[in-house]
Amino acid sequence: MVLAFQLVFFTYIWIILIPNVCAASNIKMTHQRCSSSMKQTCKQETRMKKDDRTKVRSQKYEQLLHIEDDDFAMRPGFGGSPVPVGIDVHVESIDSISETNMDFTMTFYLRHYWKDERLSFPSTANKSMTFDHRLTRKIWVPDIFFVHSKRSFIHDTTMENIMLRVHPDGNVLLSLRITVSAMCFMDFSRFPLDTQNCSLELESYAYNEDDLMLYWKHGNRSLNAEEHMSLSQFFIEDFSASSGLAFYSSTGWYNRLFINFVLRRHVFFFVLQTYFPAILMVMLSWVSFWIDRRAVPARVSLGITTVLTMSTIITAVSASMPQVSYLKAVDVYLWVSSLFVFLSVIEYAAVNYLTTVEERKQFKKTGKISRMYNIDAVQAMAFDGCYHDSEIDMDQTSLSLNSEDFMRRKSICSPSTDSSQIKRRKSLGGHVRRIILENNHVIDTYSRILFPIVYILFNLFYWGVYV
Repeated sequence: MVLAFQLVFFTYIWIILIPNVCAASNIKMTHQRCSSSMKQTCKQETRMKKDDRTKVRSQKYEQLLHIEDDDFAMRPGFGGSPVPVGIDVHVESIDSISETNMDFTMTFYLRHYWKDERLSFPSTANKSMTFDHRLTRKIWVPDIFFVHSKRSFIHDTTMENIMLRVHPDGNVLLSLRITVSAMCFMDFSRFPLDTQNCSLELESYAYNEDDLMLYWKHGNRSLNAEEHMSLSQFFIEDFSASSGLAFYSSTGWYNRLFINFVLRRHVFFFVLQTYFPAILMVMLSWVSFWIDRRAVPARVSLGITTVLTMSTIITAVSASMPQVSYLKAVDVYLWVSSLFVFLSVIEYAAVNYLTTVEERKQFKKTGKISRMYNIDAVQAMAFDGCYHDSEIDMDQTSLSLNSEDFMRRKSICSPSTDSSQIKRRKSLGGHVRRIILENNHVIDTYSRILFPIVYILFNLFYWGVYV
């Protein structure tokens, strides 16, 4: 009996102690492996265990939200009243506005608010649970799209910028960070003195107003923007939110939300690049009215240069604008300025033609060219360097410049202490002005006054209408 009791006792001790000893030896061996060349493997095993715990925890959350127990392919409250989905938007930036493509690009945070009782869960602390983009593939979310959008994407650096927050009572918040390029129907009739009204429109693609009701969560305060948001060519005058209905003949009425913003263009850039050069070219064309009418190369080259420069300015402006079928404000200004430049060239053509006609008439009457149409004193000064105030001297200068005459004029023009010579030099300016006025055509005289007055009146009318 005693022997049997001892046998049972030793058997019990063997069963209890041997597994613990083996486990302790295994732990010591594992520790030894980790402390040697297997530390990297142990870290990977630890990481895998953490991932497994995360998956288990996620599964616990999903079980807590009853995700596997419900069919989330159907909207909340299917068959009943439409689901109210509140929207608010925080605009981060307006990245670009293209007149050529007639579109704009905007980056913003889009937040959805709705209630899904299927996601309610018990919570003693009444704390919400936050998830990333992976849970959005397993539950129902509103299918919002952007009307008239060309390109759009959800930012995915470093992960998809999606946040889902579920409250114990089933209220859900879904936040997305999105960049959208959408059309803006612009009117360029007042360009570059224009103000553009653009809007981004949000709408459900599948659910009409019987299934889903879109509304602004906080009314007019649902739309916010960064305080220091600015654009290179535009000033943002206003941001506003509005709502309406859209009708499609095959599917019915849909709720639609509008993000409206008003953009006023900065005109100073175009003043420097377009208006100011055009004004300079028009004023430069007026210089020809003050040049002698017989200086044909000077006046013709000046007129052609200004015409070509205006053509270059018009071409540069048209290249950066869409091909619209109506006149823009800048087109009106540039084409009127080109007309003034062109008329200055036509004015000299008329002056030159009438001068030729008058010379022919004078030649028929007197048999010789009169002093008015001969080489005047200013041109004679270019030959011999001194001023001529006698009619005989003028005729001699215009007919020939032989060596004897040249030596005689040189002696006349040599420095002298004679008082009459000093008086003659003092009166040089007045005689030159008189000769220039005598040799100008009457058309040039009127053009010097008429062209600037008409152009100033045009500018007053133009800026009064468009500004």
